[in-house]
Amino acid sequence: MTEYFGGKINSHNEWDKLREIIVGSGEGLGATIEWHSEKKISEEVLLKAYELCKKASPKWFVDEINEDLENLSSKLIDYGAIVHRPKVHDISKIYSSPFWSSSGNNIYNVRDLNLIVGNNVIESPSHNISRYFETTALYEIWYENYFENGFRWIAGPKPKLSSDPVLPYFRDEGKRELTEEDIKHKELTGGRLEKLHKLKEDEILFEAANTVRMGKDLLYLVSSSGNYKGAKWLQSVLGNDYKVHVTDSLYRASHLDSTVLCLRPGLVLLNSKRANEKNLPKIFESWDKIWFDDVAPTSENELKFQNEVRDEISKELTELGFKTNLGYMSSPWVGMNLLSLDQNTVLVDQRQTKMIKLLESYKLNVITVNLRHMYTQGGGIHCATLDTVRDSKLESYI
Repeated sequence: MTEYFGGKINSHNEWDKLREIIVGSGEGLGATIEWHSEKKISEEVLLKAYELCKKASPKWFVDEINEDLENLSSKLIDYGAIVHRPKVHDISKIYSSPFWSSSGNNIYNVRDLNLIVGNNVIESPSHNISRYFETTALYEIWYENYFENGFRWIAGPKPKLSSDPVLPYFRDEGKRELTEEDIKHKELTGGRLEKLHKLKEDEILFEAANTVRMGKDLLYLVSSSGNYKGAKWLQSVLGNDYKVHVTDSLYRASHLDSTVLCLRPGLVLLNSKRANEKNLPKIFESWDKIWFDDVAPTSENELKFQNEVRDEISKELTELGFKTNLGYMSSPWVGMNLLSLDQNTVLVDQRQTKMIKLLESYKLNVITVNLRHMYTQGGGIHCATLDTVRDSKLESYI
């Protein structure tokens, strides 16, 4: 049995025994509103937007999100892990730069912008201006629990985002040819189709959840939330002890942790609607592969709330001159977004009964948890958690 010394950040991979972890929060969440400086927004219009944002996050909705995150925390504590929770600032408050103004996103998906690599904490520079100060919600955790024992704290260069960094994936959305993944997406979401985009290469842009950690090797997805400059910068700060492997052919959307989930050395769970033998990175050539895509559909309650409330408010905010996150949902494959507690134990969305049976056939112990609003909050179990300490050391697995 490994002797555990608390208070030292140490997490090299996705599967070694979990000791300490951060779980996100639903406190204060709402809709984002943002605009660029050339657009003038009156006080009257801004007040109207605030009222609409409140309607998008009613008390029952926020209460259920917090209840589920508390339950997730309890499951992790029962396992034996120490759980830390972020200190949430006023997310609704407008902040600005010389180029734009925005409210915040949420502090739900704590992994999205924070990458733990060994004893490194790396804040990633998102292309979303609504996430500009999101990582600061974890600062008390770093100072109060880990700072005295020392760790390497690296913050990616804050991008100016003086113009929209997003490029349309298709020149003409109306002529888009649907892939097998697109068709399955519509089937699982009551007909919704994921809108796709690319990122410009003007600045360093990426979100930490674009990566999967495998000891000395990290897989980095160039996608709608990470560009090539981001991968180059990440390699430069990690140095020669690590190799950042870049892929741009796995799929077209965003974060990697609903497509590639490393369960233990030599065993990887893959979303077979996105990954296949032709586009799979060579680092997995010798690994055993579990191919799966038969996730549960997006829950009816989430779809109803999205279609009847969030989409309608999104239209109203757009008409007022704001950009907002309300029109977006996670893909149905966020149901694959599991968290490994050790090489034999995984924490899985309880609605994913087919995946649970498949994982159990590989002799994995499955613990289930319910996150009722993962689709509207943009992330599953892995997204809503950030492992800070595991019983791991720097090794190569490829």
